[in-house]
Amino acid sequence: MDSLEQTSNMLDRVQQRIGELIARLDQLEQENNSLRARQETLVAERATLVQRNEEARSRVEAMIERLKTLENTG
Repeated sequence: MDSLEQTSNMLDRVQQRIGELIARLDQLEQENNSLRARQETLVAERATLVQRNEEARSRVEAMIERLKTLENTG
């Protein structure tokens, strides 16, 4: 195998590897975008749950106060 053929083979391998790396990069970018979208969804869901939890806590505290008031007046 002469030097030109070796160089050509090396360039083919480099080109193939670059193609593989580009494909992997595309895959990782898609995965990253998907994970970011999922994270945004989860953050929004968490905010909703925190708000609902606070509302429930307020209602329970209000009920406890009403019960205490009824207990003291009864």
